[in-house]
Amino acid sequence: LISSATKSLRMETEILEKKLQDAQMRLAEKDGDKEKEIQGLKRLISELEFQLTMEKSNSESFLDKLRKEIKHKSDELEKLTQEKTQLIHSLSQVQEEDTVRRECEERFELTAALGRARDQVLELRRLSGTLP
Repeated sequence: LISSATKSLRMETEILEKKLQDAQMRLAEKDGDKEKEIQGLKRLISELEFQLTMEKSNSESFLDKLRKEIKHKSDELEKLTQEKTQLIHSLSQVQEEDTVRRECEERFELTAALGRARDQVLELRRLSGTLP
């Protein structure tokens, strides 16, 4: 009876040891799978961080380019505004000079007309002085 019980216990122990070994192997496989998954996730995180860094760099580069372009356009606009102001001033000056020129021409014409009228008056006086 003892021998049979011992044999039964040994068999049960062997079965339990086998189950334990199987469980330890499955656990080791799961641990290995989890380690592989962790390594894969770490690699993925590294790749994503690199992509993020590149995107940030590209964004900053693009923003710098836009800022330079805006500054260039702003400078260009300022220059064109100054040129416009200068052209308006020049146009005003030309218009003023044209007005002065026309006024001078009108005065010259009036002076000439006055001269002719004076000559006619003098001629009429001379003629009226000779007539009875």
